[in-house]
Formats: sequence, structure tokens, C-alpha cells
Amino acid sequence: MKELFNLFKAFTRIGALTFGGGYAMLPMLEKEVVEQNKWATHEELLDYYAISQATPGVIAVNTATFVGYKIKGIPGALFATVGVVFPSFLIIMIIASFLKSFSKMVSVQHAFSGIRVAVAVLILNAIFELWKNSVVDKVGVIIFVATFIIGGFLNISPVYIVVSASILGIIIKYRGEK
Repeated sequence: MKELFNLFKAFTRIGALTFGGGYAMLPMLEKEVVEQNKWATHEELLDYYAISQATPGVIAVNTATFVGYKIKGIPGALFATVGVVFPSFLIIMIIASFLKSFSKMVSVQHAFSGIRVAVAVLILNAIFELWKNSVVDKVGVIIFVATFIIGGFLNISPVYIVVSASILGIIIKYRGEK
């Protein structure tokens, strides 16, 4: 039960202290999951990110579910998932009750402008971390360039891009091992 509470507490902290969605949460997930609690290795967490992007849903919620499941099975998945969404749920309920008057305040509009800039920096930091640990060989560079061009310049669904990159990675790596 203590481990379940620790999962809930850690993921509640992640959900409460990060803004901007899943990518902005990546550095804090790394710190909590890998460095502090040692629930996963760095490589496992990268795999959870990849799987979380390839499955429906929010990356932070999916990652919390995977980590929780690894630690304590289905109860762990539930505690971690509820933990990561609880702060957002609570904040959204509070904001929704004041939304009409809240959104018109000039100070709130300025605060959100600042938050957007900070979130962009956090996402950029997460991109650099993912780059350092994911694009490590020629295959990674080829997949990165192809994905960047297809995703940035063609109107193709990200689902097809992720699935295609997965298949391409498997084929290239499998052929390289032979």
C-alpha cells in the first residue's frame, strides 16, 4: 500500500508542478521516475514515451499508467494515472467555475502569455533530451529526417508517421543484426 501511495504522490506532484502537457512533463518524469524513485531506467522511460505516443491518449497519462503497471500491476497503474490527472482535474473544476470573469482579466491574459513562453522552453528542453538519447546512429538520423520532412511539410496523420517509423526502425535494425 505504501508503494501505491508513493506512486500517487509522485505522479500528483508531476501533474501539479508541470504546465504545458506531456512534453513539458518529460524532464520532471525523468527526475521522479528514473533518478529519485528508480522505478525505471532511462531507456525504459524513453520506451514508455515512444509507446505513449503510439497509443491513444495523453503522453503523461499513458506514461504514468505504464510506470504504475510496471511497479504494482493494475492497482499501480490506477494510482499513478489518477495521481497525474488529479491536479489538472481539480484546477479545471476551479477555473471552470470562474471562467467567464477569469479569462477577461488583463493580468490573467498576461500570465498565460508568459506561461506559453515558459512551456515552449520546457518542450524545447524535452526535445533536446529526446534527441540526445534517441538519434544515436545513422538509422536514427534517417528516421528523424524522414519524419521531420513528412510531418512538417506533408499533410499526413501523425498516426501513420509513428507507425511507419516504428516499422522502419524494426526492419532496419533487424536487417542490421543479420
